[in-house]
Amino acid sequence: MTRPRLSVVVVTLNEEGRLRACLESAAWADELIVVDALSPDKTAQIAREFTDRVIVRPWPGFAAQKNFAIGEASGDWILSLDADEMVSPELRGEIARVLAEGGPHDGYRTPRRNIFWGKWVRHGGLWPDWQLRLFRRGRGRFVERAVHESVEVAGSVGRLEGPLIHRSYRDVADFLARADRYSTLAAEQWRRSGRPARTSDMVLRPLGRFFSMYVLQLGVLDGTRGFLLASLYAYYVLIRSVKAWERQKASNRG
Repeated sequence: MTRPRLSVVVVTLNEEGRLRACLESAAWADELIVVDALSPDKTAQIAREFTDRVIVRPWPGFAAQKNFAIGEASGDWILSLDADEMVSPELRGEIARVLAEGGPHDGYRTPRRNIFWGKWVRHGGLWPDWQLRLFRRGRGRFVERAVHESVEVAGSVGRLEGPLIHRSYRDVADFLARADRYSTLAAEQWRRSGRPARTSDMVLRPLGRFFSMYVLQLGVLDGTRGFLLASLYAYYVLIRSVKAWERQKASNRG
């Protein structure tokens, strides 16, 4: 009986600094597919060192780009990775077992080990950070959301214990740049929902996020990293609320 094949799909945009480690960790897969969104840096060049399945096309959005990549895959199973993620040896072994046994589930969640400033952050709600990334071809699709698209699987979903390694933000500047982009998308989604943005959202929600991450979810145990992350995530909540309030005021004037 032929062993089921695994396709690893990665979508990229300006990831020359992190893509190599991602693809090295997944080079054992039967098929590697990289879909690049016209990166002006060396992302596509690096991808071609690992696979001839490099497709360059404009960026239509996270879910649409990832679903396009899935549609290009020929494997029986698909593992979707971000360019800042790596497959740990433990996860590789578990995926091999799933393929050998043919399941039994149609999709699998795996914990994600988030690395900030070179160290694994274990608290603040950032571990185990379950991600659904492995699924049978034809059973999983990404669903578009304003921020953080997610996979929906038609069938049963199990769990693996081996982690993805996530080298998230390069530095504070990278966090702030992403926070600006994501908060704009989230604020627009907020506006479309029709829910009003109030002063209390700008005051209480950021404070609540900091208290939850740093105290309730024990971010304090991660030392300086825990404090900085709780502060930065609270800042994100603040600017998301402010942008939603700005859009609300603009709509009222219109």
